[in-house]
This record gives sequence, C-alpha cells and structure tokens, in this order.
Amino acid sequence: MADVAREAGVSISTVSHVLNETRPVSPDTRQRVLDAMASTRFRRNALATALVTSRTHAIGLSISALQNPYFANLVHAIEKRASARGYSLVMGDSHDDEEVEGTLLGTLLDRRVDGMIIAPAPHSETANLPRVLNDGTPVVLIDRHADVDCDQVAPDNLEPTQLITSHLIERGHTYIAAVTGLPGIQSTAERIQGFEAAIAAGGPSLKSKMVAGNSKAKDAYRAVTKLFGNNASRPTALVVLNNAMTIGSMQALKDLGLTVPGDVALACYDDFEWADVFEPQLTAIEQDVKTMGRTAVDLLIDRIDGKAGPRKVLRTKTIYHHRNSCGCTD
Repeated sequence: MADVAREAGVSISTVSHVLNETRPVSPDTRQRVLDAMASTRFRRNALATALVTSRTHAIGLSISALQNPYFANLVHAIEKRASARGYSLVMGDSHDDEEVEGTLLGTLLDRRVDGMIIAPAPHSETANLPRVLNDGTPVVLIDRHADVDCDQVAPDNLEPTQLITSHLIERGHTYIAAVTGLPGIQSTAERIQGFEAAIAAGGPSLKSKMVAGNSKAKDAYRAVTKLFGNNASRPTALVVLNNAMTIGSMQALKDLGLTVPGDVALACYDDFEWADVFEPQLTAIEQDVKTMGRTAVDLLIDRIDGKAGPRKVLRTKTIYHHRNSCGCTD
C-alpha cells in the first residue's frame, strides 16, 4: 500500500479508503490510485484484510448432487449474484449424507466464511444445522425448508405437484403412480402431500401407488421397472418428482417396451433445458433457480450486514409447462 501511495501521490489512508470504500474519494484521486495499483501489480492480501476487518467476503455453500443439472444451475445463479455483491464462494457437495454434510459445514466454519447457504441434507435440522446456528454464523437455507430459526428460500412444492397430478386425473386416468424423492427432506414430503391431495380430491374410485426413487435415476429405474413389469395391474399414468428420477423412469418404460404417452402418461416436477425437444415433450414444473439463488445471496448478505430484520421464509414461484407427455396434443 505504501508503494501504491507513493506512485499515486496520496496518503496510505487514501489508498485504504479506495480499497475498502470506507470514505468517499474524488473520481480523479480514485483513478490515480487504481492506476498505481495496476502499475505496481498490487494485490490485496485477503488474509490480512480478514484479520483486520473480521470479514473474509466469502460465502460457504453446502449443496447436494452437483452433477444434477438443476443444482448446477442453482450454483451458477448463487455464484453470479455473490460475485456481483463482492463475495467469493467456497463450495462443497454434501452428497445428501448427514455425516458428509457435518464434515463440510465444519470445514466452512474453520474457513471463517462470513455466512452460509445450505441445501440441507436429510435430518440436517437435528444433526448439523443447530451447530452452525449456535456458532452465530448467518445462514440461509435454499431449495429445502427445515424446522430451524434462520432465513429460508425454497420453491412451492405442494401446489405444483397437485396441479400436474390433477391434470392426469382430468385426462381420465384412474390408476396413477408417483415416483418419490429422497426421504427426510421437506421438499419430498411436500411433493408427496401435493400428490396425495390431488388423489383425495379425485374421489374414492381413484387408485394410486407411490414408489421410492430416492431422487436418483438408478433407483427410479428399478422402482418403475418393478411397478410396470406386471402387465395385469400397472398404472396408466406416472408423476415423477424430480428430474433425475424422470430420466430413470423414462428409460425403464422404454426398456419395458412401453411408450409415453401411448401406454403411460407422464408429468414431472423439475424441467430440463431440453425438455421441449424430448420426444415426447415433457409436461413439467420448472423451478425459478435464478430468482432462488439471487434471493438467497441477498438475504444472506443483508443478514451479514445486520440489515435483514426478522427472519424470512420465502417461496419462489414455479412455471407449469404443458406439453404432450401427459397425452395432450395441444
């Protein structure tokens, strides 16, 4: 900083104000400082800054299944917003495993991140989240709500699932199955509630069944193969409750020689960027990952800065894409 100050012809405190934006500096002086930083190849010592300010300007992110396009898009939205707000991202994959998540959250605490965005693993609200919250680290939960006292941002799960299930009922299907996601997380429970609500509203003549796909393509493949392998009593419609399971379910139906929607009508929660070029095109619920990621980052930084006020539990809207895997032609 002393070298920069000499080069720019200003005091060291002026260089500090430009770096940290702690006081207004005239545009001409600011530019001289920036030019001097470039000519002297000055780089801020992040560790030293953190020691002085007790801020690392880093956000920890604990999220699952990074290979899933949905989560990859969500990470991109979070990183883009964090960068725009002057924060870097320290990220790890919890693999939706309680022990892995516990280790990851401990590592993020050790790195002294200013706050964390967490997509909680199963049972995290009793196993891991209390430790982070008791530490005093600001936390925002994303994608999945949990029964803990912190800011949370997640999509609407119940009504969209009820919507696509009701649509299949309106199409005349009387035996509808659902492939359910990972147990122990709120989004799975809410989507099951939506499916059950639609079935209950459809009347006593409806038959339904739920099979466990555990939010994985291979588990969904096995479950759907077993369910539809019995030609005598198979459902005529299928609701799949996340995108990875949709891939596994469609592969299973194909391997069984069943067509969608000819033999089995299908609607799913989670959209794909390429869902409208599938054959058939998928009737699907799309989550607004950009809004979710942006909202979570803004909530967290407001909480870090002490500006957030009472905790917020927010729901982002979803988008219904009515295509033809459900059997509709228009």
